[in-house]
Amino acid sequence: MSLVLGSASPRRAELLRRLGVEFSVQASDIPEVPAAGESAADFARRAAREKALAVARATANTWVLAADTVVVVDGEIMGKPADAADARRMLSRLSGRVHHVVTGIALVGPDGLLREELAVDSAVQFRLLAGDEIDAYVASGDPLDKAGAYAIQGGASRFVHRVTGSYTNVVGLPLDEVRDLLQRHGLLRPTPAIRPAPRPRHLVPDHD
Repeated sequence: MSLVLGSASPRRAELLRRLGVEFSVQASDIPEVPAAGESAADFARRAAREKALAVARATANTWVLAADTVVVVDGEIMGKPADAADARRMLSRLSGRVHHVVTGIALVGPDGLLREELAVDSAVQFRLLAGDEIDAYVASGDPLDKAGAYAIQGGASRFVHRVTGSYTNVVGLPLDEVRDLLQRHGLLRPTPAIRPAPRPRHLVPDHD
């Protein structure tokens, strides 16, 4: 059965390829705007769901996987910065603090109906950032199309002190959860359990 990744993100496509699943790519133009009072997890799930359903309407007889990633600190949901000044503001808020990265995932079946959705949360701690570090990173252009104004796998890797939870979730696609999701719906063969090799007899303890 064919699978479509409903995202234009090259990072998500690269991560999905690691699972060994075949897929094509088709982006949607769904606006990513949180509703008043909407939590980060609810917003990420809704955005992923709306993307997946929109791509499903434009395709036929395919499964559609879509995702949306947001950064949240002190209840503020950070999407992609509007401009360089907004990117600088976001990075200044994240400096020296722990924030959360939430990715919503949605899977729509060939019948166009939502089959499953979920949200994955990782905690990221930034070290204190100097103003010139922020300015140099913003000037590189890297933050301008990233949620929270940074890419952990890019130039901002040096800003990160600790990640708690899924690292690939922070990149944009939580691979463990996506693998399990695709396996549950028959889109990916289960990974065979690896049986431990037998220990040599001379290493087996003798309890006699």
